[in-house]
Amino acid sequence: MMNGYGLTFLMALVIAVFATPVSMRLAKYWGAIAYPGGRHIHRRPIPRLGGLAIYAAFWIAAYYTQVWDKNIWGLFIGSSIIMAVGIWDDIREIRPLYKLYWQIAAAAVLIFFDFSMNSISLPFLQEPLNFDKLHLGIVGLALMLFWVVGLVNTVNVSDGMDGLAGGICFIVAILLFWSANGIQSFSAANLTLALAGALLGFLFFNFPPARVFMGDSGSMFLGYIIGGISIMGLLKTATILGLVFPLLILGMPVTDLTFAIIRRKLRGQSIAMADRGHLHHRLLDAGFTQRHAVFLMYGISACFGMAAVLGAKGQWIGAIIVLLVVFALLVTILMRRTDKLIGLSRRQSK
Repeated sequence: MMNGYGLTFLMALVIAVFATPVSMRLAKYWGAIAYPGGRHIHRRPIPRLGGLAIYAAFWIAAYYTQVWDKNIWGLFIGSSIIMAVGIWDDIREIRPLYKLYWQIAAAAVLIFFDFSMNSISLPFLQEPLNFDKLHLGIVGLALMLFWVVGLVNTVNVSDGMDGLAGGICFIVAILLFWSANGIQSFSAANLTLALAGALLGFLFFNFPPARVFMGDSGSMFLGYIIGGISIMGLLKTATILGLVFPLLILGMPVTDLTFAIIRRKLRGQSIAMADRGHLHHRLLDAGFTQRHAVFLMYGISACFGMAAVLGAKGQWIGAIIVLLVVFALLVTILMRRTDKLIGLSRRQSK
């Protein structure tokens, strides 16, 4: 099995390395270019269709190394819809509300391929919470839609700096692989390694200074796949944290998204309105270079992942301590404690 895992990872990585330059040429041909200005932090036009390369590397590797069942066909069809919407958005830009409708439609596709969250394992409960037994099956379906759409937008929020979303999702994929392999959900484990390989290949071109962006096509695809795989492999077992595990791993973008919603509501703005209040903007405003900011946010994501692993092993005290420390750091950044951040950024630049 480990040899099969290695083949999946390497195949996806190699395909991504060759497919990313192709996606850059397509972006220039179709006009999917991110121009400097406004809330953007780059200084020159950059193609933003790298998500197409991630999509191709992931699914080609999955085609050759995976036994396709109903679940995987559902993921393929739904993720293809979300990819098409993302490509159109990268080229022409779609109004946020229309984009949300399409995200819901793509998530709803999974209903026809046996995806549901009718049975959820949670910490401190010996038996999974089963909505079917409670005659609340519709709740499980609604929760599944909310979960997938929520992760699509969570990853989308994190895509604001060179290498950031790709690196965070790479960490997520590796930790989800550890979890899926631990519960012997080999199909989900194989898919997570295909995702990790595709992301690493893409990061060769996306790490600061980036030559290509993944665009909304990439960030929405990643959120969709992570949401779908977590339902396939993690939410149907009581032997691991289930719902809480992937949520903890994505703790940093989830926290950033939560603060963004609160911040915009308090200002009377639409929650879909973009601004410069995200974590990466705060770090840059405090004087961090892009690379230092990215590495710091990788470290924060790794800490959330460490907390998830500790929780999965039943070491709750250690998990809570890690979470308290990392949340204190996030609040410091998000509440604009720039005096402390500037001091830290100066030490980093020496």
